[in-house]
Amino acid sequence: MKRILVAAGLLAFAVAGASAEAAPAANTPSSFTLDNGMQVVVVPDHRAPVVTHMVWYRVGAADEAPGKSGIAHLFEHVMFKQTKNIGPEEFTSIVQRSGGQLNAFTSWDYTAYFERVHKDQLGKMMELEAERMVNLIINDDPKGPFISERDVVKEERRQRIENNPGALLQEMVLNEFWKGHPYEITVIGLMDEVAALTPQDGLDFYREYYSPENAILVVAGDVTEEDVRVLAEEHYGPLQPTGQAHSGRKWQPVAPLAETKLITHSDPKVRQPVWSRYYLGTSFKRDPETALALEVGLEVLGGGMTSRLYQSLVEEQKLAINIATFAWTTLHDEGPAVIYGTPVSGVSLEALDAAVMAEIEKILAGGFTEAEVVRARNKLAATAIYQQDSQSSMANHYGANLALGFTLEEIAAYPDEVRQVTPEQALAAVRAVFGADKNYITSHLLPAEGDL
Repeated sequence: MKRILVAAGLLAFAVAGASAEAAPAANTPSSFTLDNGMQVVVVPDHRAPVVTHMVWYRVGAADEAPGKSGIAHLFEHVMFKQTKNIGPEEFTSIVQRSGGQLNAFTSWDYTAYFERVHKDQLGKMMELEAERMVNLIINDDPKGPFISERDVVKEERRQRIENNPGALLQEMVLNEFWKGHPYEITVIGLMDEVAALTPQDGLDFYREYYSPENAILVVAGDVTEEDVRVLAEEHYGPLQPTGQAHSGRKWQPVAPLAETKLITHSDPKVRQPVWSRYYLGTSFKRDPETALALEVGLEVLGGGMTSRLYQSLVEEQKLAINIATFAWTTLHDEGPAVIYGTPVSGVSLEALDAAVMAEIEKILAGGFTEAEVVRARNKLAATAIYQQDSQSSMANHYGANLALGFTLEEIAAYPDEVRQVTPEQALAAVRAVFGADKNYITSHLLPAEGDL
């Protein structure tokens, strides 16, 4: 799962105690809303004559009807095929002929489509996206866009999940972790349910969710708000809201784990065993203060080669090849906080488990130092700020968080807020998640028995 609000661990901030400067005011995002309800966000970036154009829909796998898993992701595929005024495969060809790049992605919480092009092509990109927002072709033709892409998604599931031992085990764990919650089924869907999806299912989904009032347009690049406003009014403004009365988002709090479980999976493709443990964490949308503190605490605990766990279990005790912690805090609802590691040869997963938990107990009893919390805070703040060096990262950053319900002000406040987390708050958040009274799911990824 992509981490949007905070990209923790992707960029080390090497100088302890240093702080990062805020982005120039000229790059401050602005927002307006078209008469049809479509929100438009402009993120100026004048370093090159390039724009990233993204359309985010407030629908994801969490919104799928029972028995229809995978339709949000399948629909992402279908959107590239054919419309009333764009022939088969022409959408991609038009973007690529203009020298642009394009793609799309689906999560539990949203679906997004993007193009990155020279700024003089922005109007054309809006024309293309507006066209497929209202004029997509879906029919019963066995070789038509819906059925052909359904077969593509089935093959994608075979390759990405069923032939990938780690992904298959994670799917098993998350199915148990989110049991009864809309996140329970993986975004790509269950094979039998994907295979049973019909063109009518696709039409129903399209009519309910793909409309201007359910979309957010984000344009990052060498533009001004006025540039974008003129083009957006021209291309998106004429689109009429559907007025489709759908039931709203299906988000709900995640229930605590009812019991502790062990889930194992073995496969000949596995060369090194992996131990993981999943606890119930939180999310920035559900509990922003705890999520901030948890991010900082996990950075100290297992956020890289200088972290407490790595130094103890890899460098000193030499029990593991790697060890780390992270949390899925950027979903709308609560995600897991995870500890994982790979033992050195000759050390069992059970022995690694015992050593890791003994070390965590010792760390949480002794607390964090001010210096290591300052380093963790600065690393997280710097990662968020340096993200602004990438135009596409900025577009992703704002779009994903707006789709989750955050405001521009809340998104911009993260670097300052994370720097305010105290050692006591970081420690309390980690203790609350990894407490001895908390249930968890342990997973063991193992080689086939004959390969041990």
